[in-house]
Amino acid sequence: MAFQLRPGNAGANTVADHLTVLGEAITQIPAERRRDLLITCDGAGATLELVRHITTLNDRRGFQVHYSIGFDLDARVRTAIGRIPEQGWQAVLDPDGQARDLDKAGVAELTGLLRHSAGGDTLATWPTDMRVIVRREKPHPGAQLSLFEEHHGWRYQLLATNTPTGQIAFLEARHRTQARVEDRIRCGKDTGLGRLPSRDFAINQAWCATATIACDLLAWLQLLTLHGELAHIEPKTLRYRLLHTATRLVHGGRQRTLKIPATWPWATHLAAAITTILALPPP
Repeated sequence: MAFQLRPGNAGANTVADHLTVLGEAITQIPAERRRDLLITCDGAGATLELVRHITTLNDRRGFQVHYSIGFDLDARVRTAIGRIPEQGWQAVLDPDGQARDLDKAGVAELTGLLRHSAGGDTLATWPTDMRVIVRREKPHPGAQLSLFEEHHGWRYQLLATNTPTGQIAFLEARHRTQARVEDRIRCGKDTGLGRLPSRDFAINQAWCATATIACDLLAWLQLLTLHGELAHIEPKTLRYRLLHTATRLVHGGRQRTLKIPATWPWATHLAAAITTILALPPP
């Protein structure tokens, strides 16, 4: 996990900050794994400068860097969506890889309409290998929609990518894994990043570093030792069920025994997690 603590008067969506965080995130990846990367981000970080920077990373021999980023539902996109024929929509894949009904969700590619529209190339300033894909879905009750979406009765989400091959349904499903990043951000806020303890920059910086270590430990705990519902619960629930369990460490017969209350509903899960941790090989 990479983060950057900035002064309170720092501007939002600063490209220089995005490039710094991206560089630090790539540095954390083992060198032998950096030659084939997929970089994802939501629409807040999807800027022309960021896309151009990622494109330049492909200029290095032997490197392949793909991106899948959110894209704005702006005027040019709204015009292009209005020109998609009904038969131009394809089925969206659900989490199990099965096609959903077209009357509930669909996906289409906008690249041709944006590149070769009557008004000319509306993506002229963007890299020539960039593709734009749109997903539409019937909105759930209470969803906040734009006037354009309310008029059409669909909720639209867009992504841009430089991946040249693959079905658009697969590329759209691949982009949805970005939701895992949102999960980690929410986890970070629940683990200390949501509120800083001091007005001193250095103290807050140390606090953020400690909080991100805690996030990493929680992620590895759930990945390596927990199963089912416990592998996906929020930090607050995990603390209540497992981490804050009242146990006793008893010494006797040259052994240490951890006493877990038998009446605790998640006693067996806690015991199994501890057993798994103790069986892990040393790093």
